[in-house]
Amino acid sequence: MADLPQHRLWSAYRDLTEKAVYTDLTHAFHPGQPHFPAFPDERREMPFDMRRGDGFNVHRYTIVGQWGTHVDPPVHFVDGARTLDEIPVEEMILPLVVLDITGRVEADPDAVPTLADVAAWEERNGRVPAGSFVALRTGWSRRWPDPAAMANRDEAGVSHAPGWSADVLRYLFEEAGITAIGHEQTDTDPGLATSAGDFSLERYVLERDRWQIELMAGLDQVPEADALIVATWPRPRGGSGFPARVFALHHPVG
Repeated sequence: MADLPQHRLWSAYRDLTEKAVYTDLTHAFHPGQPHFPAFPDERREMPFDMRRGDGFNVHRYTIVGQWGTHVDPPVHFVDGARTLDEIPVEEMILPLVVLDITGRVEADPDAVPTLADVAAWEERNGRVPAGSFVALRTGWSRRWPDPAAMANRDEAGVSHAPGWSADVLRYLFEEAGITAIGHEQTDTDPGLATSAGDFSLERYVLERDRWQIELMAGLDQVPEADALIVATWPRPRGGSGFPARVFALHHPVG
């Protein structure tokens, strides 16, 4: 018998999956969950229901695109920019970098990452990889699915929630050359900014023709380096946002 062909990708898949841990980074969405205040709540109906005698179950979901763990493509803030169907699948599996500021957020919910945080990460792991996905770990997803806890508003209605910083985003996109970012909180910008109607950091990301994942979960279960992230979503033509399914592959933590 002739030698069988060597299926290199299948072999690499076996090597990866036999040793890797899969960690879901996605909240299951549902009516009543935390969301941007201006958006309507989800409506869910069952036009076909086996409990009513139908032959199968079918749900009808009425949601905004930015619902639950979701993707924001550039067109979300930039008219005429890339839409969901124009983001190539090559951008959907990337090296995963996790910046962890959980300790500071526990002491100060308005905390944001600093260049010192990035420098410390690079001291431990080497330079942030070009083309990577950088996730901001804040511990905020532990507040899910409590809308009041996620918003964390004071008596004046001002939200106190962590977010990104301009210095760190400029470094990541303009010097490190990353592909995308993600975070646990509802917005890219910290709560103090969004409470004043300031979404300039999110605009900065999307104006650079990059995309982001909001309302991530499970970042406390993945290492800060040497992991891969897979971020996927449906492909609506011209789409400006959609719930995403995001997970990481990595070696066991600890």
